[in-house]
Amino acid sequence: MPGTLTDLFAWGVVALFLLAAVVEWVGRSRGGRRELARRLAAAAWVGFGGFWLVLFPHFAFTQKSYVEGVLSAVAVPACVYVGYLLWQGRDSLFVLSRAVAVMGLVYLPFETIPAITLLGLDLPAPRRVLIEVVAAQTGAAMGWLGYHPELLRGPEGYWSTYQFVTDGGHQLRFTVLLACTGLGSMAIFVGLAAAVRAPLRRKLTAVAIAVPIIWALNIVRTTFIGIAFGKQYLHVFPDVVLLLFGASDPYKVSFFLSDRVISQVLAVVALIGVTYLVVRRLPELLTVIEDVLYVVTNEEYDLRRELDLPRDPATEPPGRGSADD
Repeated sequence: MPGTLTDLFAWGVVALFLLAAVVEWVGRSRGGRRELARRLAAAAWVGFGGFWLVLFPHFAFTQKSYVEGVLSAVAVPACVYVGYLLWQGRDSLFVLSRAVAVMGLVYLPFETIPAITLLGLDLPAPRRVLIEVVAAQTGAAMGWLGYHPELLRGPEGYWSTYQFVTDGGHQLRFTVLLACTGLGSMAIFVGLAAAVRAPLRRKLTAVAIAVPIIWALNIVRTTFIGIAFGKQYLHVFPDVVLLLFGASDPYKVSFFLSDRVISQVLAVVALIGVTYLVVRRLPELLTVIEDVLYVVTNEEYDLRRELDLPRDPATEPPGRGSADD
């Protein structure tokens, strides 16, 4: 996420989502109307759309990621539309709004909080701890497969960069960044589990299913990218690849294909698979998925029936326009 202003924008949007969640909870607990919460949540969604609009150039042009670029572009009108639906009374979207608030609380500290001093101790930034752990495990996995690149300090001063040397003596450096840690995907499932109304035990079970799987798959991903790039295993159709990504360095071909194409596409597939495993344990999440499908297709879905999941009368939502959550 580029820039301090963008970080402040992100915190502002998350704060608005949190305020909407608190106001909605107070209104629901007192049996009152939730008009103020609806307005706040709708405004938060519009702000969320603006946030993705700000990030679009970074993903599309700086990172040269077609997948993330397209997703961020699509997210802009989608977020505005979600806000409109909430404004019009689709209260089931309060669940998704709460989920976004929790996702932000999980992700943003790693993105924005620097190193701190507490009780006279200099503590590393949360992002440094996470990045260096992922980098160390990636290095261990590469070593297990017989590849032993040199570990160096990266651009941020973290021990997060691996250097390969080609047969011709060319140095190739692969750096683990925060986006390489899988934190974003883990935050999604933590946020979703926290947002739905379900027994705490099942919520924790859902998180315990999702987070280790995502962590393990992410180490596989970073290991694959590191080896494919460092050993130039995917150096195919270089002229076409460089043209598509607007680059000129032929050594980046393997990186573009392994990271920007193969890994990002497979990450979407993996998220779908993890979601399926989680909803088998926490079917309340289907409310969120059904809302997302409605935003995309403008059609209602009953995924419990489609997936043949049991219905719990105690938690079954009475209707899309009423308290779902």
